[in-house]
Amino acid sequence: MAMGTDRRIVLITRHTRIDELIYRHNTLAQARFVIESQGLAFDDYLAEDREFKVQLAKLKAELERFGRLHHIDRGLLPGYLFREDDIVLALGQDGLVANTLKYLNGQPLIAVNPDPARYDGILLPFLVEDVLTIIKAVIKGERKTQAITFGEVMLNDGQRLLAVNDFFIGVRGHSSARYEIILDDKRERQSSSGVIVSTGLGSTGWFKSIVTGASRIAEAMGQTLPSLSYEKGVNWDSDFLFYSVREPFPSAYTGTALAFGRIPKHSQLKIVSNMPVDGIIFSDGMEQDCLEFNTGQIARIGVAERGGQLVL
Repeated sequence: MAMGTDRRIVLITRHTRIDELIYRHNTLAQARFVIESQGLAFDDYLAEDREFKVQLAKLKAELERFGRLHHIDRGLLPGYLFREDDIVLALGQDGLVANTLKYLNGQPLIAVNPDPARYDGILLPFLVEDVLTIIKAVIKGERKTQAITFGEVMLNDGQRLLAVNDFFIGVRGHSSARYEIILDDKRERQSSSGVIVSTGLGSTGWFKSIVTGASRIAEAMGQTLPSLSYEKGVNWDSDFLFYSVREPFPSAYTGTALAFGRIPKHSQLKIVSNMPVDGIIFSDGMEQDCLEFNTGQIARIGVAERGGQLVL
């Protein structure tokens, strides 16, 4: 194929909401019953599923004519062996882009929006009809890429985990997480709903919702907080991380002074677990790919040496 490539093309997708509902409730009819019994519109789920699968079929047909296509589900990413020269695409929402990036090792990622009327797609610059043009340009080295800073957590037993958007450090379920937090020469025992550590890319995601919520609560109580200007100048390749403690609880034994701040490059936030069971660390919303974090374990969190590349 003169227009094709011998390099492997790897396409990553995730299940739609309909797929997940059928998995949980066994049949489409039962899934419809559950959703509609809650007063929700099931047709929206169907429309989303239909549009995604139409776009997926179009994309796969194009890619199969162009090269050797491997199509894998997001859930297989932790064990998938990418090759150095793989051409990698993600078709889905922004979260899928983050989930995919951290399993790559320098391969640029082409992120495709399957439904721009539904998804804002901050990380999804391309449509299905753009893909072959973009792939040809990538092969020729004619497309720019955006560097993405990763966060990294290292445990004292040698385990490591990367984050493209954010880490959650806390406890499974709804009980309080108990730990000691250390930054530079400051340390504090805390009890909270967990700690979020965010990259520059993730600062407009979960982290933003935490800061926005704190700001609205303060306003409702007659307090004035600075505007959310932290976003200005926070680039996807920023050389620092943000951290924020969720619902820190002040008591005679626990404090709240270290509830928010930055982790500069070449520095680390240390968290010592005081949770006998159910302590956990996961990244980018993938709780199934997690580290256990129980009493005696120490997490060191900072900017990772390794980062990602997103095709522009």
